[in-house]
Amino acid sequence: MTVDIDKTSGPAGTPPTGPEAIKAIPVRHYGRYVSAVVTLALLGGIVYAFSQGKINWGAIPDYFFDDRILNGVGKTLLLTVLSMAIGIVGGVLLAVMRLSKNPVTSSIAWFYIWFFRGTPVLVQLIVWFNLGLVFEYINLGPLYKDEWSDFMTPFLTALLGLGLNEAAYMAEICRAGLLSVDEGQTEASHALGMSHAKTLRRIVIPQAMRVIVPPTGNEVINMLKTTSLVSVVQYPELLRAAQDIGQTSGAPAEMLFLAAAWYLLLTSVFSVGQYYLERYYARGSSRSLPATPFQKIKANLLSLSNRSASTGGTA
Repeated sequence: MTVDIDKTSGPAGTPPTGPEAIKAIPVRHYGRYVSAVVTLALLGGIVYAFSQGKINWGAIPDYFFDDRILNGVGKTLLLTVLSMAIGIVGGVLLAVMRLSKNPVTSSIAWFYIWFFRGTPVLVQLIVWFNLGLVFEYINLGPLYKDEWSDFMTPFLTALLGLGLNEAAYMAEICRAGLLSVDEGQTEASHALGMSHAKTLRRIVIPQAMRVIVPPTGNEVINMLKTTSLVSVVQYPELLRAAQDIGQTSGAPAEMLFLAAAWYLLLTSVFSVGQYYLERYYARGSSRSLPATPFQKIKANLLSLSNRSASTGGTA
């Protein structure tokens, strides 16, 4: 920012009659204008290219609320919720096992995390789906016995493949959250006569949630998108439903765009929920909670109105 100093002086040989008036002139950032123009030009080129392509855009709204699409959306949400439930519960158990002083349980938890984090989830899904080539029957004694092909349905394959894989990632997230709580909290709880399980449930985990919730929200959104992989095991989720409609309607590319639009819509809703959940668990960690989107919009509108009022008053 450059400063223009206007010195007000009296007659020759006399000191200035008043204080110096400082006129601040903001520095112009021409690079920002150039980058904005280039970005808008690239965006316009992409939009123009898709507008000139052989795409039947009218097919997207025609099938957007089709029963098969809505059924696929419901199955996607169901699979996301159940897989995350398995992942969260398994992650907490694995995190506690990793932090245990028992070398056996700690080693088992380490091996589980190492194995499932080290292999792609798509490979795990295909392995679960093809275990019928290895085991002809599943025999749990007097509890359950059936052919493996009848037992391992596409839904169970998707649930196990996604849920067990997610447990490995949630274990590391939960372990980081548990380690973020000061050890003095545990020592004080034990001094008051609380058991280890009660201390973990009433003292440690509630304080660790502030660290666990943000990455868990990201994992939920990632899980929602990862469910698209289960189309390879014939589970009729959103992507599979869109592909089936594309094959019968003659608009395969348009149905992929439709599926992408639904994923964007669902992840946007989940992102809003994640924001308010993080805001809820931020209580007590900061003096003031972060503003909600509506509060930010209101503050921006008030600042604009105040600025226009002050400009009008000056004029």
